[in-house]
Amino acid sequence: MRSFFALRCRALFGAATLLALAGCATPPPAAPPLEHIAPPAWIAPLPHAGSAVALAGWWRAGGDATLTELIDAALQGSPSLAAAEARVAQARAQVGSQRAGLLPQLGAAASATRGNAGSVGSTPPGSDPPIATTLQAGVQASWEIDLFGRQRALVGAATARAEGAQALAHLARVALVGDVASSYHGLRLCQSLLETARQDAASRGETARLARISRDAGFTAPATAALADASAADGRARTTQQQATCDAQRKALVALTGLPEPDIEQKMALARANSSQSALFSIATLPADTLRQRPDVWAAEREVLAARAELASADAARWPGLSLAGNIGALQLRAGGGTRDFSTWQFGPLQLSLPIFDGGRIAAGQAAARARYDEAVANYQGKVRQAVQEVETALTQGAAARGREADARAAVAGYRQQFAATEALYRQGMANLPQLEEARRNLLGAETALAQLLHEQQAAGVALYKAAGGGWQAPAP
Repeated sequence: MRSFFALRCRALFGAATLLALAGCATPPPAAPPLEHIAPPAWIAPLPHAGSAVALAGWWRAGGDATLTELIDAALQGSPSLAAAEARVAQARAQVGSQRAGLLPQLGAAASATRGNAGSVGSTPPGSDPPIATTLQAGVQASWEIDLFGRQRALVGAATARAEGAQALAHLARVALVGDVASSYHGLRLCQSLLETARQDAASRGETARLARISRDAGFTAPATAALADASAADGRARTTQQQATCDAQRKALVALTGLPEPDIEQKMALARANSSQSALFSIATLPADTLRQRPDVWAAEREVLAARAELASADAARWPGLSLAGNIGALQLRAGGGTRDFSTWQFGPLQLSLPIFDGGRIAAGQAAARARYDEAVANYQGKVRQAVQEVETALTQGAAARGREADARAAVAGYRQQFAATEALYRQGMANLPQLEEARRNLLGAETALAQLLHEQQAAGVALYKAAGGGWQAPAP
């Protein structure tokens, strides 16, 4: 009775000691709040003018059916999205693998053998030893009890990384939409410049034709006619170069959407006939609220939580471990016409292990886990700064492009009027060819600048869509 009482006291003392050790474990530091990293307000002006639409369907609100069709086609069969979903599946499988460490492990084994069962002196001389058949089956169970949360911390780390992988899968979708929109607007710009180059080449060709007629009639110097021919050749070369650029950009859309190139060409022909303006959208006034909608920022925060959990798991490796095992076995022996059954079972041992000296392995694991946590925090802070830079840059570029549009249109109108007047004077013999070419270059430069400015507005909208997270919302905790 006294021995039982002493054993019970030792068990209670051991449990109290384990709880005390658990209480001495220092919790890892928390992740830095986003409000402490992000700036208090945006510096660049926010695009609140126009019709504010939902960021997630920004490209649909612009009324551009061609862009919507291209984006829908890209989202349906994108290899990058399939790869992102595969990474999510891998991360979720890792969560299941870590959770399995919290549960008891149960295994079974069975075997059968047949052979000579005799031994020296066990059988009469001159007779064959008996043939024996041995059948054996057993069940083994083991359970490592997670006293100090080491395995639970690993489950938490895997869960955080799975959530981050899910966010990055949406980031891949946002990036794909942005790439398709950028390529589409780039091809639209290229087509506009190609049309301008064709009109300019035709005008130069007509001027060269008239200059040759005037030269043959003796009214124009040969040098002037040569200048007209050189200008026409330059216009044709520009047109050929612009056509090659458009072909390359169209092939980029083919790769992004998976559609045949003739279909892309047909859709772009319809897009030229139906011009549309990009929809404006607003973003959150507070930078922290906008950055919470960035999948990559949220994934970086999940990585901080995962590294924090791994640090807790490394700290828990210092404390005692408790494991329980057991097995049940059955054995049947058949020999010489007889059968014998043997059954065994065992519950235990209930084993308590405490690391005393491991050559610094646990300390090294703790140091490595802390270094990984510090790296995750630094990457998180860097990702926030990068996000702020991308949003500010997109806002600044969009505001600057919108502010220059009125002047660019006025410049095109003025140069077009000046070119028409100079061309009329040239046909009447009151202006020379160099004056006409200078007026043509001024008009071509102004039209090109306006087309590029409108493309800058569209590119800034795409950049802001990507920088603001594409309408993604973090899941509720």
